[in-house]
Amino acid sequence: MPTDFAVKPTLTGERVVLRPFHDDDLAALATVLADPEVARLTGSPPGEGVEPARLRAWYGTRNSQTDRLDLAVVDRATDVCVGEVVLNEWDRANAGCNFRTLIGPAGRDRGLGTEAVRLVVGYGFEQLGLHRVGLEVFAFNPRARRAYEKVGFVPEGTLRQVLRDGDDWVDATVMSILAPEWARHRGHPGG
Repeated sequence: MPTDFAVKPTLTGERVVLRPFHDDDLAALATVLADPEVARLTGSPPGEGVEPARLRAWYGTRNSQTDRLDLAVVDRATDVCVGEVVLNEWDRANAGCNFRTLIGPAGRDRGLGTEAVRLVVGYGFEQLGLHRVGLEVFAFNPRARRAYEKVGFVPEGTLRQVLRDGDDWVDATVMSILAPEWARHRGHPGG
């Protein structure tokens, strides 16, 4: 099955819609990216990339990328963009890619993130023909790790002290999910 990251689908779940970015998402994304917790949990400098021109330049080109898939996470209850999901760092030869996500304050603690991960990872395996999706999650982000585990990501190892957090160093856990695992449980490994 050929991998086609140029197609930007709309994926609909019970709580979220994943879709290509719209210009009217920029204000919501600026709020998400300005959130100190988002910056910390993604390892980004606080306030980085929230200038309107920079946001417009970045998100204005996401829908035309042919080697990655960036989708807005939209809360179906409010029809507001609360974050993003990304399949990037595509390794065509080995049918693998990296996954990353960020969810702002308006989308937290309601299962939106878990559903968004499940939708995009399912698309990666079932439509893009991926064999492996990997990620790294910082030790101080147990909420994200739980979401990944609920979808079937398995820990592979620890990257020691990869991020400076104030005066401390933080580890990251490398996790992945493979196509045969997805085929068995479709993102519901526990049942």
